[in-house]
This record gives sequence, structure tokens and C-alpha cells, in this order.
Amino acid sequence: MDTTETGGTRPAPDTGTDIVDFWFDPLCPWAWITSRWITEVAALRPLTVRWHEMSLALLNSGSEMSEERRGMLAAYWGPIRVVAAARHAHGDEVVGPLYTALGSRLHAPDGIFSPVRDATEDTWQQVMTEAMRGTGAVVEAALRDIGLPAALAGEAGSERWDETLRASHARVPSEGLRQELIGVPALSVNGHAAQFGPVLSEIPTGDRALRIWDALRTLSTDPGFFELKQSTARAEPRTIR
Repeated sequence: MDTTETGGTRPAPDTGTDIVDFWFDPLCPWAWITSRWITEVAALRPLTVRWHEMSLALLNSGSEMSEERRGMLAAYWGPIRVVAAARHAHGDEVVGPLYTALGSRLHAPDGIFSPVRDATEDTWQQVMTEAMRGTGAVVEAALRDIGLPAALAGEAGSERWDETLRASHARVPSEGLRQELIGVPALSVNGHAAQFGPVLSEIPTGDRALRIWDALRTLSTDPGFFELKQSTARAEPRTIR
């Protein structure tokens, strides 16, 4: 099936093929799970996925938090800036493969975030901070994986991409209502107002993946639908199949 990545967010033409615009931050495990689900759906249904940058560092820049937490969040700028720079230099088509290369090295069983999965509530912050120190090497390796210039890794520290990220956030559809960006993943189906999620704790495959897709497509394209949220604590993300 067609999984071409493009920067636009125009509504899907009436061709029988659905279009999902997917906003992601490569460091977010929840976005990674959802992205692997939607690529599974795209392999089974006529579906085009268009990938867009969304910066968790930017989204949380005005939030109150501890200095330790703020310092860790500052490290989130790097990988998503590199994605924006890669799109600018090499086109929309490199964004999906670069996200896959980054996510595989971050969230796979041997990825740099694997120790975080075993961290306790007391040690999580320290373990996560340590893991974040490896993101520079991950970016360099991901660029090599898909044949992009190593020099792009240097854009991780460049603030010149931050306006590009803001513009990407601004393109999230809201159907004329005031935009309220909650976080990643954010998905728009066929140009309709974007949804935060679905937030999944594991990666569905096969018929299960399709059932979730059918439910999301129905809800997110209904003009009366606004929100659906579970009234339980969130499960831990299982980023591996």
C-alpha cells in the first residue's frame, strides 16, 4: 500500500485511499507504538501515512516543572530538529524512514531506552537522564542507516529549526475550532480535526490492528465526536512486539 510521506495536510481525494497525517516526536514511546500500529494498518489497507514533526520540548516549554525535569526535556530538542533539517534538505520522503531508523534504535529491545523499562518510580528520572545522553549517537547511526549526510546530526543544537517546528504544530487540523495540542501522537484522518492518540500500551497487529483502525476512523471522521478517554491509570508502554 502507499505510505508516501508528504508535508501537506490537505483533505484526502475521493480515491478510496485514506490519508492519515501523523505528528510524532521520535523520543516518545507512546508515539512509537502508535506509529508501528498505523504502518501495520497501511500494509493491510489502502492507506497513505504522512509524517509530521511535533516537538515535546516545544509543547512543554511553558509548563511548570522541576529543574531536573526541565533539563531532561531540553535534550528532546535535538532529534526532532534533525528530522526537520532532513525534511528541508532532502524532502518529505525521508521523514518516515528516518523516524523508523531513530525509533528502532531508541525503543527496540536493545535500544537506548531499554533500561528505562525496568526502572522503578524512584530511579526512573536518573535512568532516563542517563539514557538521553545516548541520543546523539542514535541520531548519527540513524542517518547512516538511511544514507543521509552525517552533517545533519549537527542540526540538533540549532535553534533555527524551532520556527519550522512551530509551523508544523500550527498545521494540525482543528476544523475551525481553537487548537489545543495535547501531545503526541496526534493523528488526523482524511483532513479532519486531529486526535491525541490512539494511545496504545502495545503494538497491535493483524485483525486487531484493523479493528482499532476502523473504530478510530469512524469516530474521528464523525462531526459530533469530541473525546474518548479511559478512566484508569495508564499501562506501561510495551514498545516491542
